[in-house]
Amino acid sequence: MEWEVVIGLETHTQLKTNTKIFSGASIQYGAEPNTQADEVSTALPGVLPVLNKQAVECAIKFGLAINAEIPPRSVFSRKNYFYPDLPKGYQISQFELPVVGKGAVTIQVPASKNAAAYEKVINITRAHLEEDAGKSSHGVVEGMSGIDLNRAGTPLLEIVTEPDMRSAAEAVAYAKKLHELVQWIDICDGNMQEGSFRCDVNVSVRPKGSEKLGTRREIKNLNSFEFMQQAIEYETRWQIETLEDGGKIQQATVLFNPDTGETRAMRSKEEANDYRYFPDPDLLPLKVTQADKTRVRATMPELPELMQKRFVSDYGFTSEMAYIITGDRASAEHFDRFWKELIKLLSNDMELAFKGANWAMIEIGTMLNRTGLRIVDVPISPENLAGWVHRILDGTISHKIAKEIFSSMWAGEGEVDAIIEAKGLKQVSDSGAIEAIIDEVLVANQAMVEEFKAGKEKAFNALVGQAMKASKGKANPAQVNEILKKKLIV
Repeated sequence: MEWEVVIGLETHTQLKTNTKIFSGASIQYGAEPNTQADEVSTALPGVLPVLNKQAVECAIKFGLAINAEIPPRSVFSRKNYFYPDLPKGYQISQFELPVVGKGAVTIQVPASKNAAAYEKVINITRAHLEEDAGKSSHGVVEGMSGIDLNRAGTPLLEIVTEPDMRSAAEAVAYAKKLHELVQWIDICDGNMQEGSFRCDVNVSVRPKGSEKLGTRREIKNLNSFEFMQQAIEYETRWQIETLEDGGKIQQATVLFNPDTGETRAMRSKEEANDYRYFPDPDLLPLKVTQADKTRVRATMPELPELMQKRFVSDYGFTSEMAYIITGDRASAEHFDRFWKELIKLLSNDMELAFKGANWAMIEIGTMLNRTGLRIVDVPISPENLAGWVHRILDGTISHKIAKEIFSSMWAGEGEVDAIIEAKGLKQVSDSGAIEAIIDEVLVANQAMVEEFKAGKEKAFNALVGQAMKASKGKANPAQVNEILKKKLIV
């Protein structure tokens, strides 16, 4: 029998706020245990939650970014369950009326051995605001567990998809796209190691062609795309093998062990009625007006899909190029400024601009890899980088000198023209001066001249090298080649 996997994701996105969602306590990562656990976090009697406006604005940003329904009214509910790190005995969340309704995200699934790359729309069911629980730490004291309530009350936006994905590759592509998007609109720092972006993956299998969903198992708290891929592939194989051996899949919550590459059941899977949701009596319904949405939209950057379309329509990029360039906001905005300046300097000569941009990206990429810096920390402005490319293309500097100047720009020594002037690095393009240098080289290297005349082509390159050395790298290489050929081939 041929099987089909069905996958849906629930992603807990920690919002970039200054304080917790229902109190003024800090959410700074890495603080000493329980130093950020205020009266609300510890559920002291009589304390009341106060909704964080910043968290609501983050949720609205996300809804606008995925073109989702943002209802005028949403409600906070109490999700009742008992864990030691949940002091209230319930979590404040949203259930029937979330702040963000149906929307969609378009993903790019990369090519594989069996299929070409393709696009797919993943439907978002909802995104709701909620508070995070605390953290249980085992073994801090021998034979005992510790409770850290610093995370309790941290604002989360839980983003839930429809079961639209049919492979681990699609699930990973969606998770990466979402990870990129929440950072792009600046609602989450995306730090998976610190738990700012955590995915729960629901996996089930069914006979190919069937419309009926199989029994799902939820893989909890995946904080790496690599682990997500491995966990889904293992879980899919395990479910198929279980069914083919005559067994049944029991709905459950499972954990992935990266050391073994296997999933294991943690507990039976709860349903909504197990949590006894009911509206929180301490929080009024949340109202979002059209004016609220307009105000928030005005603070948002250009979205990646719109930037991609602009790169294609205005700059003549291919869709693939535009998609790669907009992989993250900082790089995309840096490139956009660079490109605008470059085509202005080149009088809209797109062919030359593409050629020069490739040189710039190679040099920037090399330095980023070498230094470990991020694009936002690059000490060369996009405009200065465009000026550097322009001076190569207009013949002011040679490629060899250009690398030296790039290093000087990186070291903060100034703009390209100032460095050229200060160090006397302007390329020599005067044919008389170059001819005089070549004449001296030919006299000093008669053996190479004879080798070239005897048919050894390498000798010509050696003479070019001597001429460039004599000019201290300043001579125009094209002119050196041309004049040297005229003098040797008579």
